[in-house]
Amino acid sequence: MASKKTLNDYERIRLENIKRNDEMMASLKLRSLALSASVKRQRMEAKTYKTSPEKKPKPETPVVVRRSLRTRGIPPVVENAVSVVETASHSPSMPSPGSSPQKLGPLSMREVYLGKTSDESLINLIRSEADRAPAPAMIEWGKSGAVGDGGGFDLGSLVLEWENVARIMSGKILNVQFFPCVERTVVVAGNSSGNLSIWDVDCGDEGGNGVYLYHPHAGPVSGISIQPSALSKVFTSSYDGQIRLMDVEKESFDLLYSSDECIFSLSQQPNDVNSLYFSEARGELDLFDIRATKSSSSWILHDERINTIDFNPENTNLMATSSSDGTACIWDLRSISVGSSNYLKKIDVKRSCQSAYFSPSGNRLATTSSSSVNNCVAVLSGDDYKDASTFHHNNQTGRWLSCFRAIWGWNDSHLFIGNMDRGWMLYPPLMAKL
Repeated sequence: MASKKTLNDYERIRLENIKRNDEMMASLKLRSLALSASVKRQRMEAKTYKTSPEKKPKPETPVVVRRSLRTRGIPPVVENAVSVVETASHSPSMPSPGSSPQKLGPLSMREVYLGKTSDESLINLIRSEADRAPAPAMIEWGKSGAVGDGGGFDLGSLVLEWENVARIMSGKILNVQFFPCVERTVVVAGNSSGNLSIWDVDCGDEGGNGVYLYHPHAGPVSGISIQPSALSKVFTSSYDGQIRLMDVEKESFDLLYSSDECIFSLSQQPNDVNSLYFSEARGELDLFDIRATKSSSSWILHDERINTIDFNPENTNLMATSSSDGTACIWDLRSISVGSSNYLKKIDVKRSCQSAYFSPSGNRLATTSSSSVNNCVAVLSGDDYKDASTFHHNNQTGRWLSCFRAIWGWNDSHLFIGNMDRGWMLYPPLMAKL
């Protein structure tokens, strides 16, 4: 390096400036910061993002293929149709969600009994009534000497008193049937939680309130069937895809049929205790042979679910079905075939048809529609049910109430149906037009 003596003025000023800048940087510690940034930049430039040969690339998230419960062989889990649970001090408590029966097999009556008192008196009652039950041919509904023709009192004067009302279960009741007893009034009902309640109306004080509650199904009860010649056998169907037999003699709920499809309705031909007709899926009707314990026949009768199945009391080969596809049909079981629409009569009610029931004589058919356009009850009569009369009725119950279904009394002269004023309505004037 040249000495200061040989430096000119420019070089001397330059060195002084460098010295002053170094002293300033040292005081601010800028040099150490600059060196650390330089080292970091060199490391970043040297880093590579290529996957080494030894390291396998991370696999992608596998695609999960959705499969139905049916293809996987798993029974369905049906949620309760009603989330609001009503409670009352005199009614049995509702089961918890975890207590829903999923057992594919027989259930003992004790296993699914929800009552606080013993049901032994009910079992003894049904057994005694079954022993004295008359032969089916002896029961002539609507004739004097049997049920009666209604001429002994004025139906219009009937009043429902509050003390004659009983809460037999919580939740929405979907089906009600009377045990065909001669000397006792016993009612069985199924609700939207899979409960089955049996009410001994004439129990008096001998059995508390006379209500016995069971929980045989995991889904809403869609059908109840009892034959006069076999009072100890109660058939029930449910949206859980099961048909069970409440056999009081065995004190069990036997599983007769199980499917991954919802079962929407259940019925039997009069005086035939060995066959069950039930509907599942969209418009499918199945015939189940109880003795063979299998389904023997199946037909597609409607485009949508079948809501009710009913048989003509006089001509048991005639069957009426109502469907959510907006139609009700009358079929002859002797000529019904797979894949054909050979109905005897078809009634178009625009939208959903909730019920179609034959009168006690079989000469008339009453249908109920829930269409807002066609809120009515229709009655068909005459040869081949060609004559039709209708009357308007508000059938819009919404999601919280059960659908209205017009049912026949003990003869062909009266129809009974609920209304939105929390009462029931009787329509004898219509019969005078037919």
